[in-house]
Amino acid sequence: MAAMKLLLSQARRQALTRPFSSPFPQIHRLFSSSPSSDPNPNPPPPNESPKKLEPVSYAAKPSEDLSRLTREEIRYTKDSPSLTPVSYAQRVAPLPEDRVVSEEDRERTPEEVEAERKRIESENRARRRFFRATAVEEDTSSLPLPTLLKPELRHGKKPIFDLMEAIREIKGNAKAKFDETLEAHVRLGIEKGRSELIVRGTLALPHSVKKDVRVAFFAEGSDAEDAKAAGADVVGGLELIEEILKSGKIDFDRCLATPKMMPRVYKISRILNNHGLMPNPKQGSVTKDVMKAVKDAKAGHTKFRMDKTSILHVPLGKMSFPEDALRENVGAFMNALLLAKPAGLKKTSKYAGYVNAFHLCSTMGKGYPVSIQSLSRAADHYTKLQLK
Repeated sequence: MAAMKLLLSQARRQALTRPFSSPFPQIHRLFSSSPSSDPNPNPPPPNESPKKLEPVSYAAKPSEDLSRLTREEIRYTKDSPSLTPVSYAQRVAPLPEDRVVSEEDRERTPEEVEAERKRIESENRARRRFFRATAVEEDTSSLPLPTLLKPELRHGKKPIFDLMEAIREIKGNAKAKFDETLEAHVRLGIEKGRSELIVRGTLALPHSVKKDVRVAFFAEGSDAEDAKAAGADVVGGLELIEEILKSGKIDFDRCLATPKMMPRVYKISRILNNHGLMPNPKQGSVTKDVMKAVKDAKAGHTKFRMDKTSILHVPLGKMSFPEDALRENVGAFMNALLLAKPAGLKKTSKYAGYVNAFHLCSTMGKGYPVSIQSLSRAADHYTKLQLK
């Protein structure tokens, strides 16, 4: 079987290497293509064996920079220089006894330490003597006493002061060249646009700057005589109203009237309103107590009226006044503010829902928020003084 396979393989090789020989050459020529289409026009002789291809090897081109060659390229590179390992000297950490000690690092003896201490103390004594000799003696008797500053709260909220503390701070920070005025700014809990809840009134400050105030009183009969006796500058009835109506001029600073004269005073209401002098029962300028009204007007009444933003701005004295006098003025204003409380406002308590914030300041100074409790105590104190 093996011999048969060998014979078949030899015959196959000969058939592939030799040209085809047909037993019928005429029929082969008839059906064969043109001689030019023969793929092997010059076949090799039958006895000649095919040539074998020998492999050709080329010498590898050596690279100038061996560091750029890959690991595989270096394997096939001939005549490559051999790399010798480089050895470095072994480094050993120095021992403590091998360290070179300088003059500053060496341990000092107790005698040297004591000498250095004495030298530093002598230098300090000399320095203190020098500053004592060159220092200028200051008179500390006129310096103000130290005060504790209250820390401000978080989120930009200012601390609330007691009334007397606020007055002391305002007087201490009033540094203008003129006598500044103590001003009160009150934010009320009244909605904007509620005309029926307008807060306004007048008050007589217990301590005020005295100035000549011309008072006019519209009254007749015994009321007119009482007004003249009390010190009113201009007193009259219908004839005074006609005179003002014709001339359109006024020569007084305050205007008072009795309830009986009010229907006639309405004739000149436009003239009086232009000067802010129209008598008003809420402000105490329409009264039956003629003597008291004239005396209060002569003493100098202070008007207050809520603006469109529900805030009151009222002057309450001068910085030259004592602290107790300013406290009494603030108490008088709080008492008048309670009397001017609108009837339509919910009366939960004295100030709840009525006074939301109260600030005091000088004309050129910053504002200080004042606690409602201290203001209530000042109003009660003023009421007790009036009852005595």
